[in-house]
Amino acid sequence: MSKAFTREDDNVDDDLDMPEPALPKGTRNYLTPQGYARLRDELTHLMTVERPEVVNVVSWAASNGDRSENGDYLYGKKRLREIDRRMRFLTRRLEIAEVVDPRDQLGQEQIFFGATVTYLDDEGEEQRIKIVGVDEAEPLQQRISWVSPVARALTRARAGDVVTLRTPAGEQSLEVLEVEYTEADPAPPGRGN
Repeated sequence: MSKAFTREDDNVDDDLDMPEPALPKGTRNYLTPQGYARLRDELTHLMTVERPEVVNVVSWAASNGDRSENGDYLYGKKRLREIDRRMRFLTRRLEIAEVVDPRDQLGQEQIFFGATVTYLDDEGEEQRIKIVGVDEAEPLQQRISWVSPVARALTRARAGDVVTLRTPAGEQSLEVLEVEYTEADPAPPGRGN
């Protein structure tokens, strides 16, 4: 094979970078106290546990000689790059974070950042979500970003209001059933409610 098609530089990462969750220009990086703690704990774990373990493996593997075919060395170097990239990302995001405690929100009958909202969608299915920061959104755990279309449609609504959600497939109506501000993550409808 021609040298033009081989990678000789160990510092080049062949994986595509995962895109960072985007913040709308000119906005702040809002986080709940729990979201901030999760990001801070992940950074601490990477710095104090995971990275030192991988450094030890890479150091051991490097002492074994030929690095070009040493799987532990090659994988370890790649893993170190991934850890360092994640640590840089977490550090940047925590530096610009603005922690907003949902329990301190004024006008708790309206939907704002940190609200846990129960609503009825067009199919008559009850949905329960919590509006959180971009970096702590996990749709499968019913935590959606405050910049998501659903959160934007619900913002400022109150229990009993019907709002319009505009999607590429058309408009949907969402009927707000309940608004509350709690620390806990929402339980899916029908489970623990």
